[in-house]
Parts: sequence; C-alpha cells; structure tokens
Amino acid sequence: MKTKNGLAATTAAAALLAASLAAGTASAADLVISNWDGYMAPDIADTFKAATGLEIEVVNHATNEEVMGKLMASGGKGYDIVFVSSPFAEILNGQGLAEPIDHAAVPNLANLYPEATTLAYDPGNTFSVPYTWGTTGLCYRSDLVEGTPDSWMNLLQPSDALKGKTTMLATDRWLMAAGELAKGYSVNETDPAKLEEVKNLLIEAKKTLLAYDDTTFYSKLVSGEASLVHAWDGWCNYGIGENKDIKYVVPKEGSDLWIDTIVVLKSSANKEAAMKFIDFILDARNHAWAAENILYKVPNKAAMDSLDKALVEQYPNMAMAPADFTKYELLRDLGAAQKDYSRIVSEIKAAN
Repeated sequence: MKTKNGLAATTAAAALLAASLAAGTASAADLVISNWDGYMAPDIADTFKAATGLEIEVVNHATNEEVMGKLMASGGKGYDIVFVSSPFAEILNGQGLAEPIDHAAVPNLANLYPEATTLAYDPGNTFSVPYTWGTTGLCYRSDLVEGTPDSWMNLLQPSDALKGKTTMLATDRWLMAAGELAKGYSVNETDPAKLEEVKNLLIEAKKTLLAYDDTTFYSKLVSGEASLVHAWDGWCNYGIGENKDIKYVVPKEGSDLWIDTIVVLKSSANKEAAMKFIDFILDARNHAWAAENILYKVPNKAAMDSLDKALVEQYPNMAMAPADFTKYELLRDLGAAQKDYSRIVSEIKAAN
C-alpha cells in the first residue's frame, strides 16, 4: 500500500506478461516477489541471500489492481510471492491462487500480535500473513484549522474557511468509505439505496475540494496549500515529520481497518523458499524496518516493542494499540458489488 491509488492494469500489460510466460521467460532467482516500491529494505535481496543462500528478484507494482490484473491473466504464474491489500488476498484465495501458509515453516509467526491472527478475512493466517496495518482518518494543520476536526463531516461539509483547502483519497474503497462512515454505514456496504446516499454526499463534497489526491496530500499540508486532508495514518506521518503542526485523528464515526498482506502463490515452484522469506520478514529486526522507514504500524509485537521511543513520540499514531484500531471494520472483498463501487466513483468524479 505504499501507493494505493486504483488504476486498473492495462490490457497491454497483461498481454505482455502472458506473452512472456508463453515464450518461457523465467527469472534465474529462487523467488520472484511483487511489492510496492519502497515497501521493503533496499538491500533485502542481499540480506536474504546472506541469511539463506537464496536469491530473490523484486519487481514493483504501483497498485493492487495492476498486479491483480497480471495474476488473473496468467493464473498466478510468473510470481512466487505478492504483497497485496487484504481484500485482494481474499480474492486470490477465493480464486484458488493462494498457497496455504505452512506454519511449521514460519516459526516467526509467533511474533504477531494475537489480534493479527484472528482477522476476519483470514482467521488463523491460513493463506496470508499481515505485513502492515492501520487506519484512515483526517490529517490536518493544527495551526490552520480551528479546533480539532473530529468528524468525517468536517471533511465532507467543511466550514467556509476550509473550502478549497481539503483533499480526499481517490481510490474507490477509501473514497467510498469516507462517505459510508459519515452516514453510519458499513465500509463494505452493498445496499443500492445506501450507496446512492453516499454517492450524493460525495458529489456535494467534491464541490468543496482542492483535489483528489492519493500521493502528495501530505506535501500540500506542509506547503499550506491544503489545511485538512483524507489520509492513511502512515502517510500523514510523512507530513508530521516535516511540520510539527500537522496532526492525525480518527474521526468519531470511526475508520476502516486496512491491512497489507503477503501471499504465496499456488503456482510457485519454490514454496519452501517462499515460506523462508516470510519467516525472514517476520524476524523482529527485519519487520521493524517497515515501521521505522514506512512509518506504518506493523502487526509484529516483537518488532514494535523494539522501536525507539523517540520515534513513537514523534508519530503518536504509531503508539495506537492493536486492541484500539482492530475494532474498526475490515475492508472485505465486495464480490460483484465492486463494479457498483467503480461505477459510483466514476459518476462522482464526472459530476459537476
């Protein structure tokens, strides 16, 4: 989820992958891993080889949708491990593309918080392992916003002083979730009447926005171009690191619970090596890299306990206890209703 914006994979990209597979193109590495850019340590290939003797090739995807398009086109071939957000891990499992996690081969699963082993989309971590997790909320300049914005309606129906100074996430699930939470609905809502209400609310909110922005919203806060933005907690931390007046809050109506996961593909010819890689990532020192550098919470108790207290003090949302944020509703696979979300978001963005 290094970047969550949701452009679908192009037909050309999927066709190119399928053609290369048909031609027998293969990596010389023991494992091919697809992940978001910057979501693992830059020297991961070297440290993993030093620890195990195994070689990995890391390729990057910009969005969940991009890598899912490739996986669906190829039946999962071409990759051994993919990092995807939880609804997409759920889809991979439902399509029979996810390999069961061999717990005996991944002893570092013991480092996970108990809450990370009972997640509703995959209780017991049977087909996925959580890598990062967190909340979505409001990131704001406390020196430019009067009081503490504590409701999604502060974003969707802003005061006159904030009009033209707000941004929202553009990705289907997170844009819809802001409206759903504001209305008191599920972030996985499928009722057509309720979705229509959410659409109308978000169309009105669009009239007050500076922009839809999934990647530079924190920079807009730092510069003062924006005063209040819709943000993932870790990305708000990037702004906090540059300006101490930037704060993060989960609105009183709540948040979604987002989780980025690691999935081994059933088509992998190197499943034993794949399990070794997951175990390597779950080592407390290795997993702590993600928390220290991406500034997202990780579901690894040993890793979080090892963090420098100064880091947690600088970024208060890093200290949020799993029991406090896992109470929020998980984003789930919507099935056929995903098409409704895509249609509604298109209508919102096309509205005057």
